[in-house]
Amino acid sequence: MRIGELSRRSGVPVPTIKYYLREGLLSAGELTSPNQAHYGPGHERRLRLIRALLDVGGLSLAAIGEVLEAMDDPDQPVHKVLGVAADGITPTGEEEAGPELEDAREEVAELLRRRGWQAEEQSPAAESLAEVLAALRRAGHGGYTDLLDVYADAAEPVARADLDYVQRRVAREDLVESVVVGTVLGEAMFGALRRLAHIDVSFRRFESRRHLSGPAEADRADGPGGAAGGRAAPAPPEGGAPEA
Repeated sequence: MRIGELSRRSGVPVPTIKYYLREGLLSAGELTSPNQAHYGPGHERRLRLIRALLDVGGLSLAAIGEVLEAMDDPDQPVHKVLGVAADGITPTGEEEAGPELEDAREEVAELLRRRGWQAEEQSPAAESLAEVLAALRRAGHGGYTDLLDVYADAAEPVARADLDYVQRRVAREDLVESVVVGTVLGEAMFGALRRLAHIDVSFRRFESRRHLSGPAEADRADGPGGAAGGRAAPAPPEGGAPEA
């Protein structure tokens, strides 16, 4: 297909496709004439991946370039590709250095040792977690650190499910793409699911209880001096106060 058809099929504008070609994010098409190139399904697939990583995963074009480079290197182990993808979605360097950050780093290191996780203490993910813990303490919510193992207990089965999905792929191209998609878009999916769960649990704990207890709370508000049985006192007859 020509670049116009590639644009229509992928939903990516032609100028953007040309930019990706110049930046090396998309491989060149097969030249059919000095100023014409032919593109195949692989180009369309790569464009869809780039847009997903950019629009949904939130990766920068520079990070996407690093991820794609790792994907396209046949000598790159799958574990390393996963690491590159994970690093691309991990923000670091936002928290100021200080005793809180150093304490948080030690806390993360202890978490890794306690759970036996094969992850480096200096990895971007570990540093990002330490920065979050330090920020929580500075905001006066250091108690969240007590939930670390609760969060870790939830993260482990999700990580296993991600890799179980990846291992069902046979071709290396499918496998490494699944690693990238699962790491980047899986992060967005899990975050959205957590927010949905928050809405549900919040409703069950606060809203449903308020609705169920509403009438009873109103009766209690009337108190002993209120109308009997919660009924309103009879209105005075027209013309003024009731006779004694």
